[in-house]
Amino acid sequence: MIRILFYVLIVLALGAGFAWLADRPGELSLIWQGSRVEMSLMVAATLLASLIAAILIVIWLVRVVWLSPHSISRYFRARKRDRGYQALSTGLIAAGAGDSALARKMTARTRGLLSSDQEPLIHLLEAQTALIEGKYDDARKKFELMADDPETRELGLRGLYLEAKRLGANEAARQFAERAADKAPHLPWATLAALDYRSQTGQWDEAIRLLDQSRASHVIDRTQADRKKAVLLTARAMEKLEADPKGARDDALAALKLADDLVPAGLIAAKALFREDNLRKAASILEKLWKQEPHPEVARLYVRARSGDSALDRLKRASKLEALRPNNSVALATVAESALEARELSLARSKAETAARIQPNEGIFLLLADIEEADTGDDGRIRHWMNQALKSPRDPAWTADGVTSPEWLPVSPVSGRLDAFEWKQPVGQIAGPVEEGTLDAADAAIRSLPPVAIFHQRPEPEPQPERAETPGKPHPVAETPEKTEEVKTIAVPAPTESVIVPQTVKVEKKPAPEKTEEAVVEPFFGRPPDDPGVRDDSDKPLAKASFRLF
Repeated sequence: MIRILFYVLIVLALGAGFAWLADRPGELSLIWQGSRVEMSLMVAATLLASLIAAILIVIWLVRVVWLSPHSISRYFRARKRDRGYQALSTGLIAAGAGDSALARKMTARTRGLLSSDQEPLIHLLEAQTALIEGKYDDARKKFELMADDPETRELGLRGLYLEAKRLGANEAARQFAERAADKAPHLPWATLAALDYRSQTGQWDEAIRLLDQSRASHVIDRTQADRKKAVLLTARAMEKLEADPKGARDDALAALKLADDLVPAGLIAAKALFREDNLRKAASILEKLWKQEPHPEVARLYVRARSGDSALDRLKRASKLEALRPNNSVALATVAESALEARELSLARSKAETAARIQPNEGIFLLLADIEEADTGDDGRIRHWMNQALKSPRDPAWTADGVTSPEWLPVSPVSGRLDAFEWKQPVGQIAGPVEEGTLDAADAAIRSLPPVAIFHQRPEPEPQPERAETPGKPHPVAETPEKTEEVKTIAVPAPTESVIVPQTVKVEKKPAPEKTEEAVVEPFFGRPPDDPGVRDDSDKPLAKASFRLF
């Protein structure tokens, strides 16, 4: 654009000059070798301009003729280079698509048209072709050559890192990631990989330093960097908690400033403050976490903040948590547990049943079983709550990559990923075939037992869920008053034969009671359970019905 403007300005200047001469006519006289030449000024200017143009044209022709061999060779060289780049592009596309034959063909063609010293991408094409052909040793050699070249160092280290990860050579992968992070800290994959490896080995200071460098160079997003730094500070605080509570407190509080919802950081900060007898600040931190999201570990630490408190004092602190987050299952369960310790059984039952209605899970039904044992000691009710616990969803736990941990960890033990643990419900086990030793196997074994020799006619009850009898206790025998009599024929196993012999038994029948409209639902709250338990009928007559076996 600038050159075009420059040419336009020259043309305008020439036009303006000739116009100026035309407005001012004059004569030009020249005497050369005895000859006198006279012409107008306009003709002289035109001849001068024509002479200059002719000289320029002659110079251009001479230059073209002189440089024509070089121009011709440059043309063919450019054409060859274009064909080479076309083959390189086609080969890379074929390698990405998995077409090994075409990729190998384009590799050979690119080698004949281009030089690897001028175009380092040829090494990448050869390495990718070797990978899709399964020649991993050749690919590794190509990546090593690329890693030694300053222009392709990062690309070669990336390839070596991925190959080491594929082979499971974690130490080699760590070294390649560290090398890439030192040479090129702006690479996100190298930074994150080096960060994970340093976290796995517990090098928290080095990991924090690398994270700060990556954040300064805008490699990692600010929000993500703050979260990871908070996790690293929390991990360092966990190591310092026993030996250096003050340092642990500072790191945990710094982590809370970066991520105010990080529960492990708040727990460590509160524990450190409790050791310094700063109960008010520790309680404030725990209450702030509790208001954001009720967590059982927060509630447990808050309730048992002072070791010398009585059970009633712990119940008051649990009630304070419930007041902060009312109608919450975790808060209700905390109050129920504290009330059970304080022997406030009616309050414990009420809170536990409310929590079970809001969010039924394994823990709340086990707590109800403990309350039932402390309150009534009814084996039937206890078994009912235990059965409900078996059928209910599992309690939330610290979970990462399908693995649960009793406490929070900064790094996943499976993948080594930083900040992998989450507080959530573990993945349930998939139902499979019945195996020996399982509950299903026990139920199947009980159902396969032979029929009992003596049966009593009972009123037809409402359908009840199947249950397994408690081993070691006799089956209860129902007592039926004498109302009417009738003769029933039942099947009783013969003592010495494998066939069932019909026998006549006189059984007393009781009129069926009227059915109520109230249906038994699960879980029950305040109603009789499905399993009434085992009653001691040793002091009563076993049967009022007369029967005959022989």
